[in-house]
Amino acid sequence: MFDLLSSVDSPARLRTLHPAALRPLADELRAFILGSVSATGGHLSANLGTVELTVALHYVFNTPDDRIVWDVGHQAYAHKILTGRREEMGGIRQFGGISGFPRRCESSYDCFGTAHSSTSISAALGMALAARHLAHPRHCIAVIGDGALSGGMAFEALNNAGLYRDLPLLVILNDNDMSISPSVGMLREHLGALTANRDGCHENNLFKALGLSYNGPIDGHDLDELVSILRRMKHCRGPQLLHIVTQKGHGYSPAAADPVLYHGPGKFNPVQGILAPAPTVPTYTQVFGQWLADAAERDSRIVVITPAMREGSGLVAFERQFTERYFDVGIAEQHALTFAAGLAAEGMKPVVAIYSTFLQRGYDQLIHDIALQQLPVVFAIDRAGIVGADGATHMGAFDIAYLRCIPHLTLMAPADEQECRQMLHTAVQQPGPCAVRYPRGSGSGVAPLSALTELPLGKGEIRRTCSQVRGNRIAILAFGAMTQKALEAAELLDATVANMRFIKPLDRDLIQTLARQHDWLVTIEEGCIMGGAGSACLEYLSSQNLHPPLLQLGLPDQFIEHGTPEQLLRNYGLDAMGIVRSLQRFADEYQLGCPSLSDTTAFPVSAPA
Repeated sequence: MFDLLSSVDSPARLRTLHPAALRPLADELRAFILGSVSATGGHLSANLGTVELTVALHYVFNTPDDRIVWDVGHQAYAHKILTGRREEMGGIRQFGGISGFPRRCESSYDCFGTAHSSTSISAALGMALAARHLAHPRHCIAVIGDGALSGGMAFEALNNAGLYRDLPLLVILNDNDMSISPSVGMLREHLGALTANRDGCHENNLFKALGLSYNGPIDGHDLDELVSILRRMKHCRGPQLLHIVTQKGHGYSPAAADPVLYHGPGKFNPVQGILAPAPTVPTYTQVFGQWLADAAERDSRIVVITPAMREGSGLVAFERQFTERYFDVGIAEQHALTFAAGLAAEGMKPVVAIYSTFLQRGYDQLIHDIALQQLPVVFAIDRAGIVGADGATHMGAFDIAYLRCIPHLTLMAPADEQECRQMLHTAVQQPGPCAVRYPRGSGSGVAPLSALTELPLGKGEIRRTCSQVRGNRIAILAFGAMTQKALEAAELLDATVANMRFIKPLDRDLIQTLARQHDWLVTIEEGCIMGGAGSACLEYLSSQNLHPPLLQLGLPDQFIEHGTPEQLLRNYGLDAMGIVRSLQRFADEYQLGCPSLSDTTAFPVSAPA
């Protein structure tokens, strides 16, 4: 079935093909991507839309010496397949397999690691200037979508790139009228006008005004035209922009008809298409969406802001119900936060729905525009902790550490779905900035109540009390989603478990009580250990001259690779057995002697796999 594709194991081999073979190759490549993604899960509709472009780029340019930077990177599967990784696609995004995004350590053809948007033009410009400085004649190409182009960083780079009149820099604008959701904003209108007037001269053109030579728009699925224009542009001097129009999901009608649904599907039968899932317990994202609608019903000042993550943040129903109070600002996290600050300054109650790793992109605005002014903005932080197949670029490992150091900010982590609803309601009642971090997917299955109830600020709770008669007494201070794992381990250890609820402000009275009543303390969090919630507990205990043996469990000082959440929790010792084994090692290392561990000897002490 893939006779032609199987013979192309590198771009060098691709460049030996007759031009007439490129169209059949693209057809085989598209069919391979559909079969591969339907079997493993992954990004589909974006990759189906860039097949012809990928073939043309590697056919015309001398990669890897010529550099291609794929913005975001979920459009780079065809690139991976054509650069020697076809046989590895069966393990993409799986533990031990290749990444779903370009990575420098994975291939010489992945010249720049991507996964967050709007970075490609800056990176390609840097590469082009470095090549000029080193007198190395190479072309540097940035492939950016119209959705990613809405990010301010892309405009910063375009503004800078136009200064270098002789630089071999090519920006390819892959215009499919989509990010994950449909694109928004006036840039979309401008691109639409250019596309509608394909035969015009386009003098009134944003890119020309910024100093780039503009070409297009052309059909991004017409291989002959793509190859022809890329060959011409290859010999032009100065920064250039090629505007191509593509269809997300092209070549597979279900994905073309619903590119949002097929953006990042799990496994599915390509003949049947994606079927409606069976009802399950609500995810944290769904809990947030329902809370937001209920809260907005009661308070007309509540509005929501999302940086292009309507579906991922659970806001589809809210947009329909409260259209005038829903703001999708595009891929523009910095703007999203300062926009929220402006709303809050005038008496509104903005809720910013954002992923943990995307909030990193608006950190200065969080500190300078929101926290410094003590403005009441609520951050609903989805994908906090381990997220799974998207890997290191999307792991929510750092939000506790980067948020808890900010003055005036309250930070909460729910142990279950009901507590998530309570914390969101608590957050919107506060006079200053508040953040609620919650994981991807479902929790322990605690059904949220319909009532909107507030939690006492800065107060945790005891979920399990250890026996009064056994061995050394252990207390586990659990933060957020780790509470359930702590309870499972506590049954084996006969340990006390505290659901701490608040990372800032900490429940200092509870920490002090646990420290005085127990021989050991264990902190556990689904975030980085360095600077995390356990570190906050240690800082407080030290300030009170309390020094019980304390074991901190969490994510180590490294980037967390892709894999299922269950695999990764086990790998880093954050499942129930991992907690027990960590305590055994801790007891042995410090010669603490702990009879309460004597019943767990069936679980051998070993490092995480």
